[in-house]
Amino acid sequence: MTTIASAGTFALGDRSVKRLGYGAMQLAGPGVFGLPKDRKTALAVLREAVKQGVDHIDTSDFYGPHVTNQLIREALHPYPDDLVIVTKVGARRGSDASWNPAFSTEELVQAVHDNLRNLGLDKLDVVNLRLMFDAHGPAEGSIEAPLTALANLQQQGLIRHIGLSNATRQQVAEGRRITEIVCVQNQYNLAHRGDDALIDELAAERIPYVPFFPLGGFSPLQSNTLSAVAARLGATPMQVALAWLLQRAPNVLLIPGTSSLKHLHENLDVASLTLTDDVFTELDRISSANART
Repeated sequence: MTTIASAGTFALGDRSVKRLGYGAMQLAGPGVFGLPKDRKTALAVLREAVKQGVDHIDTSDFYGPHVTNQLIREALHPYPDDLVIVTKVGARRGSDASWNPAFSTEELVQAVHDNLRNLGLDKLDVVNLRLMFDAHGPAEGSIEAPLTALANLQQQGLIRHIGLSNATRQQVAEGRRITEIVCVQNQYNLAHRGDDALIDELAAERIPYVPFFPLGGFSPLQSNTLSAVAARLGATPMQVALAWLLQRAPNVLLIPGTSSLKHLHENLDVASLTLTDDVFTELDRISSANART
């Protein structure tokens, strides 16, 4: 019987986690704001993910806000010993559901304490600093001040490990000069390959790379190409996109999110989907076609 362990494991900080995890963002309401449409199902998805062997959950207290962390606590606390919960700070939600930077020391301290309270933890396993220098994606800017604030909280024993999210290669390098960076979480998928060099650099250093939006920003042409491959393999486009990410590099950790039990099982079934070299190369051409348009 195939399990998610078939996809392998990788070190995340001082823990080893299965490369197929779960992202909790979609458990909040529309636009990642407010309460879930179906609270009972949201709790069931979390419990089923852990039952199926997921030992790495990605969340943030600005999902909702507070909603996903409170759901995680209700569904799973007291947590299994092998469960690693990764959260993010660096943003806050406006009353209009807007996403706003929250980089000051005071805001970061408050965010860490909010995560601790809502998750029911004394120490956070991993805290990613979400960078928001630009609303549309990674943008250059020094991260010394906010990252130093998190490093101070780490020294106080409130954080075990620190990562970066939405970061450029230069910011990753700057961050590693300030403190140990145990993971990088950026947008990356078959069509958007700007982090190819960064992934390879991190792989050489045994640092996990966690891609988000595995189908985000696809054009209809790209979607048609992916769908055609998926149909030949008897899989869904999402499954093929996730399988390609797993085979892209050994340090890639996946956190596909869903609020559906059916889609949760489809995502976890990716562990049994192996792409041949020919199929992998065919999918690689999606990025080449994107670069020409």
